[in-house]
Amino acid sequence: MTRSILLIAAAIVFSGTALAQSSGTPEEQAACRASVKRYCAQAIQGGDMVVLSCLQQNRPRISKAGRQVLLKYGQ
Repeated sequence: MTRSILLIAAAIVFSGTALAQSSGTPEEQAACRASVKRYCAQAIQGGDMVVLSCLQQNRPRISKAGRQVLLKYGQ
C-alpha cells in the first residue's frame, strides 16, 4: 500500500486537522468522505489501514470518484 493513499485515508478520518490539510487534494478527500461515512464508519476507530481495507472491500459500492482515487494511488 502506498503512503499517499494512507495519508488520504488518514485525512478522511481526521478531517479538520493539520494532517487533513496536508494530505491529498480537497477533491480527493471529498471523493472518499461520503463513502467512508456510509460504508466504513465502523472502521474509522481502527485507523488508516482499516479504513483503506474497508474502502477496498466495498469498492463496488463506493462512489465512482472514490474508486478513481483508489486507482490513482494503485489501490
